[in-house]
Amino acid sequence: MQIQIALPDDIALSLKEKWGSLERKLLEILAIEAYREGSISAGKVRELLGMSTRLEVDAFLKAKGVDLHYDEADLEADHQTHEQLRQQGKLNVL
Repeated sequence: MQIQIALPDDIALSLKEKWGSLERKLLEILAIEAYREGSISAGKVRELLGMSTRLEVDAFLKAKGVDLHYDEADLEADHQTHEQLRQQGKLNVL
């Protein structure tokens, strides 16, 4: 889907001088707000912005002052991964 918006030329020029690509900036703003309100996941942010990894998304969101979603299910999944790695000897516990 493509969306078009109309901006007065003077405003568009001023914003383009500050932000560079208005299309990219608007896409980032849309992705940030949708993630912030829970409408899309970090994976969808990655897809929408053409990022390679979840770490890249996390760094982008952190730089924009967005709290990362991390709930009890994420904690449990991380705990299970930790246990699997420990049992396989791939994790050294001090």
